[in-house]
Amino acid sequence: MKLYTIADLHLSFGVDKPMNIFGGWDDHVNRIQQNWQKKVRPEDIVVLPGDLSWGMNFEQTEKDLDFLNKLNGTKIISKGNHDYWWSTVSKMQRFFDEKGFNTLNILHNNHYAFGGIGICGTRGWVNDNSEPASAKVIAREAIRLELSIKSAIAAGLRPVVFLHYPPVYGESRNFEILDVLYKYGIKRVFYGHLHGKAHGYAVNGVYDGINYRLISSDFLHFDPLDITEIVQSDNF
Repeated sequence: MKLYTIADLHLSFGVDKPMNIFGGWDDHVNRIQQNWQKKVRPEDIVVLPGDLSWGMNFEQTEKDLDFLNKLNGTKIISKGNHDYWWSTVSKMQRFFDEKGFNTLNILHNNHYAFGGIGICGTRGWVNDNSEPASAKVIAREAIRLELSIKSAIAAGLRPVVFLHYPPVYGESRNFEILDVLYKYGIKRVFYGHLHGKAHGYAVNGVYDGINYRLISSDFLHFDPLDITEIVQSDNF
């Protein structure tokens, strides 16, 4: 069994939202599918930290989720800033059950086990001036991250964190999220959200004792990243 991750699929089977208007995104869905099916096996796990679909509701997102469900492996999904279809866990799980989306699992105030690793995370936020955020929203995300991490620790697992937003970006810092990471001694954080020229401001490597890795799909060339050895290693 292997563990993979990739963020920002930006699927749009149910809405008119072509991504090929952005440089490097030509035929990105087929590229994702081909790369994914070549390497991910049915027994593997893929973590998808946000911006899965451009759909605004379940109806518009159904074809995107069906596409994901049919790809190999078990998927662990969390919310991104463009996942407007996202609802309560109970409503989403009911929708998944009704549609037979049995390979999709929701990461929200909880964790999932991969060997001795606890897969944890939330959407997060970054203070990059691109979108307004209230102190209430930021505090809520920090609470959700802490709940996720604590659930993994209670199960005797070592937490690895997956966020949509980077907690460190250029000169910007989300101190509420960082405080949680430092409090629980988190050593590995995977994040998405950044595209195009923003890749140049991404932190890839160790910063202040935490190893960060950008996993947005265009940065990964639409190829899920095998992180099995990375998360299991004691070296960071």
